[in-house]
Amino acid sequence: MLSSVRSLRPLKVTLAALAPILVVSACGHSGTDVSSGGSTGVGSAGVASTGSAGQSNGDPGGTNGAGGSASGAPGGGTSGASSGFVYPAPVAPWQPSQACVDQVAQILGGMTLKQKAGQMVQADSAGVTAADVATYQFGSVFSGGSSDPAVDDAPQSWRTFVESFEAQASGSGIPLIYAIDAVHGNNNVSNAVVFPHNIGLGATRNTALVTEVGHITALEMRGTSIDWNFAPAISPAQDERWGRTLESYSEDPALAAEMGVAVLKGLQGDSLRGPESVVACAKHFAGDGATQNGVDQANTVLDEATFRKLGVQVYQPLINAGVGSIMVSFSSYNGVKMTGNTHWLTDVLKGEMGFRGVVGSDWGASSTLAGDAATQVATAVNAGVDMLMEPYVPTQDVALLEAAPTASGSAHIPISRIDDAVTRILTIKCEHGMLAADYDPSGDAALLSQIGSQAHRDVARRAVRESAVLLRNEKSVLPLPESAEVHVSGSGADSLQRQCGGWTIDWQGLGTNSVAAGITTGTTILKGVQAIAGNGKVTFSEDASAIPNGARYVIVVLSEAPYAEGKGDVADLDLALRTPDVPALRTARNSGLPVVAVLLSGRPLIIEPYLDLADAWVAAWLPGSEADALADVLFGRYAPTAKLSHSWPKTMAQIPINVGDADYETDPPLFRFGYGLSY
Repeated sequence: MLSSVRSLRPLKVTLAALAPILVVSACGHSGTDVSSGGSTGVGSAGVASTGSAGQSNGDPGGTNGAGGSASGAPGGGTSGASSGFVYPAPVAPWQPSQACVDQVAQILGGMTLKQKAGQMVQADSAGVTAADVATYQFGSVFSGGSSDPAVDDAPQSWRTFVESFEAQASGSGIPLIYAIDAVHGNNNVSNAVVFPHNIGLGATRNTALVTEVGHITALEMRGTSIDWNFAPAISPAQDERWGRTLESYSEDPALAAEMGVAVLKGLQGDSLRGPESVVACAKHFAGDGATQNGVDQANTVLDEATFRKLGVQVYQPLINAGVGSIMVSFSSYNGVKMTGNTHWLTDVLKGEMGFRGVVGSDWGASSTLAGDAATQVATAVNAGVDMLMEPYVPTQDVALLEAAPTASGSAHIPISRIDDAVTRILTIKCEHGMLAADYDPSGDAALLSQIGSQAHRDVARRAVRESAVLLRNEKSVLPLPESAEVHVSGSGADSLQRQCGGWTIDWQGLGTNSVAAGITTGTTILKGVQAIAGNGKVTFSEDASAIPNGARYVIVVLSEAPYAEGKGDVADLDLALRTPDVPALRTARNSGLPVVAVLLSGRPLIIEPYLDLADAWVAAWLPGSEADALADVLFGRYAPTAKLSHSWPKTMAQIPINVGDADYETDPPLFRFGYGLSY
């Protein structure tokens, strides 16, 4: 459904706007001077001007007398330890320990070619049996978005399921590492904590909080015996039509990298060998957030300097910080698939940038390359892919890799390339403690009891509060008085599915698996309002058709339906097309009462035509399982501190629009990068 709207505006970035800069961030919040666009410094993005300039500074309602003030530089107001973050980062890559280098060299010398081939393949749990692990000696097994245990998604069921695969690897002497997409918490597991998606975390600007989110995610993963996380996504999304914008911390590469390093510290800890650490995976290298028209897995068409700024440079800080793996993008650069691109994977990523970890492919990505299966595998591996993610024919890949050193022509892979790939895989396993003589894959079983704990949910509540951006506050309607009678409406008011978004229990979101719809626990915005105002003072009707005479305020929670990856690609982001709630918003407006619009979405939507239907607008993104914490913001128990990490466009014709664009000042967005009110 790619309408003509998609081709209205090409990606536009000036090299001047992307000139090298230095960022030393105090508290990880306020020093991100990312471009020459003048939109991120104090008094620009952080402070909305008054009077006639208010419109151009992204505040349609103005701030004088509007019940709010846009404070500080982007992200100010929250606390955290100084990160000393520098961007662009120097080339100072992490190096493996000499002990692991020596141990891996010794192990490699005793391996058969079949064992090496097995280590280079990552099989989907839905496509193999546990017994296949023993036969083919896979280096890794993963669970795709809906490759769940047959019984249910309970934590113990997950742990039993994962351990059934891990147990089969003991015969080879090289443990299997299990992987999953825990992109906002251990989100495939029922009753695990589901954090806000990255777009919300980016708005917090709180690196210490994001590190804590990463640590809790690691704990809840280890509780289910999973050691490898396909996260974080660090792509600076450049086009809101892209379905993965929700996974992007920011449109600004510096902020995306800073948040990526913060969550990496939480996931991997001070040492990969730690009992609460997991192997992280930065993704997707390179340029997947800048594809033409925001089409997932499509082509990125940029000159090399701009491509490096938007797609490559963002990885160096994580490489320096020791990220264990990097996943290659499905997308192409100027028509060449990244999965088969030797220049970018070997010459640049492994050579110029010094990456010593594992380079993995995405879901069956080698099959998108030209040629027969043997040629496809060889092209990917020769380009620099160390481990092939293969959901469909993993056993075939093992056979092809085993045969490749003696194959001729396009199917040939030198044994030196295979040895390099296996060395990288075993090195990360060694650094993670998996090659130690006393390694026990069940050693983290005690963490099972911590999954979904109140302490973890309390951190998620902080993340929800700190990610909500106050966009408008006419007549100081917010904060609401706790004594007021409130009517709540909208599709997102009492829906775990819509507040959590995609990658929640099932790939496309909670309840979207038609075979076995998953379940989980959490709290909703309605429950939060009821907890503060009292059940007797709160009424609810999804379409706002039952507003009682005694109500003093109406809250309308507008929401997108859940989606993930390319399923979320859309041509038109108009609010009335993306949510079913504009009629409810009109009904609320026609009641004559003050109206508060809370928007649950994975990206900025086109709301400008509907702004006057509400007195206050709050961008709450996809807050996850603890959405009741938004009530703290609405009732003033927590004053908003979040700042936009993505520019908010006025119209579809303006997309893509990003801070630093040549016309950012002459044709500004509805709300600028770094904008956010408070009270």
